[in-house]
Amino acid sequence: MQEIIDYYNKFNENKRLLSPHGRVEFLTTLKYIREYVDKFVTENGRCPKIIDIGAGTGRYSFAVAQMGCETTAVELVEHNLEVLRSQKNQPKIKAVQGNATDLSQFKNEEFDIALVFGPMYHLFRFEDKLKALNEAKRVVRPRGFIFVAYVMNEYSVITFAFKEHNIKECIKEGKLDDTFKTLTTPKDLYDYVRLEDIKELNKAANLERIKIIGADGPANYIRPSLKEMDEEEFELFMKFQFSICEREDLMGANAHTVDILMKK
Repeated sequence: MQEIIDYYNKFNENKRLLSPHGRVEFLTTLKYIREYVDKFVTENGRCPKIIDIGAGTGRYSFAVAQMGCETTAVELVEHNLEVLRSQKNQPKIKAVQGNATDLSQFKNEEFDIALVFGPMYHLFRFEDKLKALNEAKRVVRPRGFIFVAYVMNEYSVITFAFKEHNIKECIKEGKLDDTFKTLTTPKDLYDYVRLEDIKELNKAANLERIKIIGADGPANYIRPSLKEMDEEEFELFMKFQFSICEREDLMGANAHTVDILMKK
């Protein structure tokens, strides 16, 4: 985990989510979180209790707290926690240090909704990803929801390997297999998946998919164009994004997907 800690001690996660492409990811994901929060309130007459696992600097934690949800933020990196705790004029949340693969500080079925928006990016073994998924499942009540974010294989190959002209080096160093599936290690910081990998994890965890969404659509491919858009153009792009984010034929090409699951 030290590589991840060192990385996030330097990386500005808040700045990323405030960038134009980061806003697309954030607004799309938040749209669906709000939908399931509202669904929970309608069915239960109260706001859900939410745990944000891998909360970073709290962008999503504060957003769901603003919806009236009792929110607990769990973050591995102390620097991120310091940034989270130092933010002014934000709703009150509980923030604790913790690891997504070991949530033993929390009781079984303590929460109604779990957000897992960072951990899967940085877990490289199937067993570790499954452990994180099972821990989120354990702390969520039956018929509770789990939102899980992934970074996708084809986006990384298209952008890093081909667009940035690293393909020959990637092949030489054994970073891609014969099907162009990325072969990463903790030193690479990020692990990339395909839809079939996500399906295999869900099956192993015995979790039911409600839907999967493309969190950023084409946004990461057109970053320079997004920066040049005025607010009206950006709003039109978001309408386009909302219209395509559930399309199965485009899902694997997203940079980020969010899998929305239910505990049986």
